[in-house]
Parts: sequence; C-alpha cells; structure tokens
Amino acid sequence: MNKRLLQWITPLLGVSVFLAIWQIGVLAFNVPAYFLPTPTRILEEALKEYSKLWNHGWITVYEMLAGYFLAVCIGVPLAIAMTSSRRFDEFVTPTMLFFQVVPKIAVAPLFIVWFGVGITPKILVAFLISFFPIVIDTAVGLRSMTPEMIDLARSMGASRMQIFRDFRLPTSLPYLFSGLKVAATLAVAGAVVGEFVGADKGLGYLLLVTNSNMQTALMFATIVVLTLIGLIFFYIIEFLESLLIPWHVTQRTKEETATM
Repeated sequence: MNKRLLQWITPLLGVSVFLAIWQIGVLAFNVPAYFLPTPTRILEEALKEYSKLWNHGWITVYEMLAGYFLAVCIGVPLAIAMTSSRRFDEFVTPTMLFFQVVPKIAVAPLFIVWFGVGITPKILVAFLISFFPIVIDTAVGLRSMTPEMIDLARSMGASRMQIFRDFRLPTSLPYLFSGLKVAATLAVAGAVVGEFVGADKGLGYLLLVTNSNMQTALMFATIVVLTLIGLIFFYIIEFLESLLIPWHVTQRTKEETATM
C-alpha cells in the first residue's frame, strides 16, 4: 500500500515543485501578467471563468470523442481486412498513407467549405488525426502471431475464425491499446485544430479569442483544461487496458514494481 501511495505522490510532488518554481520565478523577476501569469493567477481566472470553460469544454470533448470513436469503428475493421487479404492491403495502404501525410491543418479548411462551420468538420479532423495510429498498431498486432503458433493451431484442427478469435485477436490487444492511447491524445489536438480553422465555440475557439484579447491567464487556463481532458482520456484507456489484458507483460511489470 505504501508503494502504491508513493507512486501517486511522486508525480504530484514533481508537478508541485514545477509550479512552485514557476510562481517564485515570476514574482522574483517581476514578469508582467500579460506575458506570463503565475499559477495562482491562472487558477483564479479558471475559477472566475468556470462557466465559460465548461460550456466550451464539453463541445471540444464531444468533438474529440466522436472523432475518436469513429476512428476506432473504421480503423479496427480496416486493420483486420488489411491483415486478412494481402491484395486488399496493397490496394488501400497507399491511399491511407496519402491522407496521413497530408497536413491536417491544410485539410481542415476544405471541411469548412464542404460542411460549414458546424461540429462536423471538427469531428472529421479529430478522426483523421487519430485514425492512423489505430490502424497501424492494430495491423502490427494482428501480424505479430508467429508462423509456428499458426501451424500449431492448424494442426489441432482450428478453423480460420478460431485462429483469429483465440490467437490473433488476444495477441493483438496490447498493440491495439498502444494505438488507442496514442490516438486518445491526438484526438484532442484534432478537435482543437478544427476549431482553429473555423468555429464559434469550443476550447480552440476560446484560445483564439483570448489570444486576440491578450487574456493570457485565461489562455493558460484553457490550455490546462485541454491538457486535463487529454490526460483523463488517456488514463481511462490505460485503465481499460489493465482490465482487459492483465496477463500482458507490461501490466505484470507494473504490479511487480508496485509490490517491490
């Protein structure tokens, strides 16, 4: 129990030291508030503008989640199809790479032209940014099953569906969750990028407004909220990973480290 408590306290202590240095440094060097506000000033502004941050925040969260789950619903079946058919893999991979290489900030204005300034363009940008890691990591996981294991399964009379269900899918889960965690952080950036291009609500829009009005404290508060959203979503996925694949070496290593 003490080891687990220490695992929680140590990161919090590190953040506290960083904030303390920030606070003392700004006050000691008399840095103007419009240039770099203190953490306490940022907290005051966040509490003062709580309703504004909340109203804009849930819109960004909705855009992020919608784009993310769209990427999961399309990316995972696509990875399964790519690993099931070599010809399909050769057919779809160049197109997928093309859309990944194209800068999303360049595609976002096209979505505004096609779909207007509503919520759809932001969802699509979040989808595009989070889509590629899910597909690639899932495909790598599905291909990670060794030929010897496949031969063993076939020698035991396992059908192709049984091999996928009992061997390929469990083997791919650690890779899938790795892609899901990467995509969880990218989805937040995708929603904000979409709001930068054209929006009248959302935390990305709020960042633009605070920047133009030189409201630096509120700008920092908005960045903190975006960071917290990404962290919470990341750790939710990590928690689900610990529930679904407790047998994997990464999860066992965490448990062994906590009990040492």
